[in-house]
Amino acid sequence: MVKITINGVERGVPDGISVMEAVRFCGADLPTLCFDARLRPIDECRMCVVEVAGSSHPVTACTTPVKEGMNIVTDSPALEETRRELLEMQARHYPAEAVGKYPEEPFHQLLNRYRIECGSELLTEDVDESHPYIRADWSRCIRCYKCVRVCDEVQGQSVWHVVGRGREARIVADHGAPLGESSCVSCGACVDVCPTGALEDANLFKSGTPTDWTRTVCPYCGVGCEIEVGTRDGRILGIAPVAEAPVNKGHLCVKGHFAHAYVHAPDRVTEPMIRTTDGWKTVGWDEAATFVADRIRDAVQKHGPDGFAILGSARATNEENYLTQKFARVAVGTNNVDCCARVCHAPSATALKTMFGTGAASNCYDDIDVAATIFLCGTNATENHPIIGARIRRAVRNGAKLIVVDPRRIELAEIADVHLALKPGTNVLLLNALAAVVAEEKLYDEAFLNERVADVEGYLSFIRDFAPEKVSEACGVSAETIRAAARLYAGNGPAMMMHGLGTTEHVQGTEGVMCLANLALLTGNIGKPGTGVNPLRGQNNVQGSAVMGCEPGGLTGSQAIDTAAERFEAVWGAPIPRKPGLKMLEMIDAAEAGKLGLLWTIGYDIFLTNPDADKTALGLGKLDTVVIQDLFLNETAAAFGTVFLPAVSSHEKDGTFMNAERRIQRVRRAVPKLGNAKTDREILALVAERLGFGEQFNFEDDAAVWDEIREVWPAVKGITYKRLEKEGLRWPCPDENHPGAGVLHAETFPIGKKAALRAIPYLGGHDAPDADFPFVLVTGRTLYHFNAGTMTGRTANPEIDPPDRLAINPTDADRLGIQTGDLVVLHSRIGSAELPAVVSPTVKPGEVFTTFHTAKVFINRIIGDRRDRLSGTPDYKVTAVNIVRSLES
Repeated sequence: MVKITINGVERGVPDGISVMEAVRFCGADLPTLCFDARLRPIDECRMCVVEVAGSSHPVTACTTPVKEGMNIVTDSPALEETRRELLEMQARHYPAEAVGKYPEEPFHQLLNRYRIECGSELLTEDVDESHPYIRADWSRCIRCYKCVRVCDEVQGQSVWHVVGRGREARIVADHGAPLGESSCVSCGACVDVCPTGALEDANLFKSGTPTDWTRTVCPYCGVGCEIEVGTRDGRILGIAPVAEAPVNKGHLCVKGHFAHAYVHAPDRVTEPMIRTTDGWKTVGWDEAATFVADRIRDAVQKHGPDGFAILGSARATNEENYLTQKFARVAVGTNNVDCCARVCHAPSATALKTMFGTGAASNCYDDIDVAATIFLCGTNATENHPIIGARIRRAVRNGAKLIVVDPRRIELAEIADVHLALKPGTNVLLLNALAAVVAEEKLYDEAFLNERVADVEGYLSFIRDFAPEKVSEACGVSAETIRAAARLYAGNGPAMMMHGLGTTEHVQGTEGVMCLANLALLTGNIGKPGTGVNPLRGQNNVQGSAVMGCEPGGLTGSQAIDTAAERFEAVWGAPIPRKPGLKMLEMIDAAEAGKLGLLWTIGYDIFLTNPDADKTALGLGKLDTVVIQDLFLNETAAAFGTVFLPAVSSHEKDGTFMNAERRIQRVRRAVPKLGNAKTDREILALVAERLGFGEQFNFEDDAAVWDEIREVWPAVKGITYKRLEKEGLRWPCPDENHPGAGVLHAETFPIGKKAALRAIPYLGGHDAPDADFPFVLVTGRTLYHFNAGTMTGRTANPEIDPPDRLAINPTDADRLGIQTGDLVVLHSRIGSAELPAVVSPTVKPGEVFTTFHTAKVFINRIIGDRRDRLSGTPDYKVTAVNIVRSLES
């Protein structure tokens, strides 16, 4: 700390900060139009001028570092006159009507504060409305260049450019393209920082300014960005990032920022419905809840308690998922409860719990800024976790080294120091080869191995057989490249691993994550800042849904049933079944075999998203009852639903979400519930009451549910709603004085002082290509679309980027006579799908890629039912296909 004087008051401020930051640290402020704490200061607007004793002229606070004993004046007649003159210069070229129409803009507030009139010398009236979300009115541009800088320094896209000089300077996208035709990724950062509204949310331009703002959490991916939801008259008009949010730090992606129209979509279902021979019949909640309760009794009478199964939801809150698994275990008496984590990161949870004792990320997002090397395995972060992707890109710009393991040349591969473009399905082979290099070249951390790792000698003996020269041909990566990656990860620490569904959605997905853990243990990259093994979770609360106990083999907190059941029974006042339940795909198997009578799905379109859709359809079709709880009549409901229970979006309820770094964050209601829809908590309570268990589900509010969670799960005992009002907290957090854990396993592991290395053989077993099916299909998500398209498909996102196109290498496309835009038919060993092609060098010859966002394409009709043998997770990443041009092309 250094001592300085501000306006006659001596204060202590951190050393190394600017005068601007010091003033703000002391709770005061200075006028500014070009400053943003995330950006390099450029001294452009000069509104933040201050007087410093000993200086012959005023200095800009944003570019002047504090010094011990500095005496600063922020307000004086001379300074005020300087600011007035600067504003008058800007005002001459500024439209007066904008100031009256948008008084809340920072520039307009300053003009009004200094009573400055404007508009005498307008330079331009250029308006760009080519983008569905961002409107540009360049007559309001004051050349602060914040849009250019935030796009470059925070998002890293560098879309905006300055052409010309002085008053002739102007800002253009991609050197002149309309914004809607540019390389813009629609994150909206330029809109957020613009002090005039020259760049603004197009929806707000049309609908007007919100009257209320509610702080909550983004409903899309598992990054967990905090947002401010702007509303008026019960409707969402716009969304903005929370500037001080610890997760996203004032930044959002296109989905979080703009893709909210689904909340008020005209096809929202807001009344309960029961299917009759004449179609869907609207009923009241009493009739619907009684109907479901009676059908549950019928299923139990026919098959026993295990004739019932329920699926929790990544769209639901922690509290609602907790009640979902409690409902299965208390109101019905079965462990047949699961969630969509089964088809994505169940391998991560299984592997990390096996290896370390905790089935969640070992580190936190802030460690990206600490890591000297970042190792990405099977995660296209800039598209699927855009805020993390942008942060990784910034880390690389600041000197971090980057290793990318991905069959495709994704965006981050373009800036990687090493890109391991492996053959799909060979993750275990490649990761073992990396470990073999570490062992052979003695790159391991011997002190860490001696203190914290078991079974070292046996593992080192096993791993010799995976030398890069032996396996390079099989995994499609040269031995030299494998060795370079191993040396970089082991030799340039701290090194942080992050992985995604390209690692987990394989027949050896769990073992692939265990191989990552082996590498971390070998090199000592665990238990320290900037290290660890960290899954990037796909949906907003998929981490929370599983950890809350929507998992057939574990209770809340991933606590084993056989060891934790008594604690839960004491709180719940009811016995818990000890027999392990069915995993999600096993539920479909049981339905097909006639052993399951009722399946209840909450916020989860399993028909569209499960592999082998025909097999899923066969199972669903044999059920007596399918209960759908959702916002829309999804594909499962339309084809197989017996009763539909209308739920609300996260913007219509309270609770908490858990992000991928174990952070619990508050969800807050921003708009009233639409129509007669109810929260998942309310719906579960209605049915539980009719089954005679109303007392166990009678909670005053969501905070009361969370308090019960704190009783049964010691790791969140210290996380209260009161503490969460300020900001989210990461578990474990055992008491209310604990700050929450950022780094796990620092001194020991939950399984003991030492973690054991595991010898993981490469088993193959994926859907191998042959002469009839010569291509390998990989599936995944893309930036503008999300999972089954339930949400993003009801927004303007498809206007920017139409979903579900087949990426094919130019060499293959030329040989097959395929051009971008042609319709092609994919045939696998179980089915076919038709979709447009896009010729792209991002995929290698012999490999193709597509997304799974639309029912029109229904790509999961051709994905087989191969599963991870440890977690039961489907292999979505390796499907042998052939390709023919459609007759319609």
